[in-house]
Amino acid sequence: MADGLETDVEGVEDVASRRDELAARVRTHAGEIARELAVFQGGDYGQESFDTDRGTWTLKYEAGDVHYLRFEPNSGEEIYVVSSKQPPEPDALETAMSDYGAFVETYNAYVRSLDGLFETVPATFPEIESTAELVAERDRILERIREVGDAMARELNRYEGEYGTYTTTISGTRWELKFDGDRASYLRVGGADGTYLISQYGPPAASELRRLADDMAVFVREFNDHVDELEADLSHVSFDEDR
Repeated sequence: MADGLETDVEGVEDVASRRDELAARVRTHAGEIARELAVFQGGDYGQESFDTDRGTWTLKYEAGDVHYLRFEPNSGEEIYVVSSKQPPEPDALETAMSDYGAFVETYNAYVRSLDGLFETVPATFPEIESTAELVAERDRILERIREVGDAMARELNRYEGEYGTYTTTISGTRWELKFDGDRASYLRVGGADGTYLISQYGPPAASELRRLADDMAVFVREFNDHVDELEADLSHVSFDEDR
């Protein structure tokens, strides 16, 4: 009675080799689709899905190459035809490859559907209005604010020392002038996150300058009243050498 010990064992090396060869060819071929999608979508990362009669193919790409190619048949488990893990089982690969041609045709149809995508886009565009005059006017106003701020700094320097700040509130908003010697370091409106009308950095937005410009005159009047009060206080100080 035969016990099977003398029966030759069929090897699977040839099947595995053919599976690996086919998987490598699919990776190379699908890689072309991945690069096309990456170029069209304008990024190195993304994914697209394509429906066929037998299921859905999803191609995910990274750095312009295939990250994975997954086939989800209408019935049955999903199959990763290309992935960073081990190749699919031969039977699963055979199932997916029976629909691979339909996937490529669906992709090609998608590309063809994009023909004429930019036909209605105009080749010319309206002239762009220049902001040069507005910028020049903004800079003129800021230059005047700088002149006034420096004049305030000189007066504050005379009364209060080399460094300091002058603050007041206008319409519920804090205005703060910081001076360093006879020059204004900054004029800030609205606290730490406010708008700098004078600073060592760039100019404020034109809309912010317009919003605050009218209150600049109020700020100057408040400052002048402050100086008048200082002078009045000083006028009452006396020094009698006989005492």
